Amino acid sequence: MLLKASEVAALLKIDENTVLKWIKKEKLAATLVRGSYRINRIDLLEWATENGITMPPELFEAAEADMHYPTLSEALEAGGIHCGVPGEDKLSVLRSVVNLLKLPPQVDPDFLLQVLLAREALGTTAIGGGIAIPHVRNPILLQNRPAPTVTLCYLANPIDFAALDGQPVHILFLLTSPTVKVHLHLLSRLAYALHDPQFHDTVLRACDPEGVLEAARHFERGIRS
Repeated sequence: MLLKASEVAALLKIDENTVLKWIKKEKLAATLVRGSYRINRIDLLEWATENGITMPPELFEAAEADMHYPTLSEALEAGGIHCGVPGEDKLSVLRSVVNLLKLPPQVDPDFLLQVLLAREALGTTAIGGGIAIPHVRNPILLQNRPAPTVTLCYLANPIDFAALDGQPVHILFLLTSPTVKVHLHLLSRLAYALHDPQFHDTVLRACDPEGVLEAARHFERGIRS
């Protein structure tokens, strides 16, 4: 799961010094191992998403060809698109979101809420433009749930997530996955889709579940062609 700075540079077709600048000056998380930086793929994708840098989905695809990776539209259908999710602050909104999830009986909703709050305490998960993707650095892994999900919530009230652009959050995506590799796959697809003008504009326009799903399918057809 760890990449060298040189490997990130090669995959992105950029100079290694650019990656080193990201680490030293722009807060890309990395660990120094025997004089060489190592970068966690989840940290890389979260940082890129927060900083508006497009990462190719292939960078996060797992090697196993026999494993099924859901499309973004499949995951959205499984997780649901919810309008008017209530809450007056970050705590109450996240509690409402957790209550919408179809969790396995062995998963404690209160514990999951604490995981989300702990991630928020590390720094905002708002990515700008009124959108937040909680928990990215600490994937929510539900091994007993076979189908990974992306739950899209439109908030009844804009909530201050301390976003870098100063905008309150009114749209929130929450991912659950059976494995880290599936989480990376879904997160990379979502981050890539949010750079697609049609999908991005459709998500921002209004809470329109069918419209969002169709925009996701259109995006997927485009990257397959």
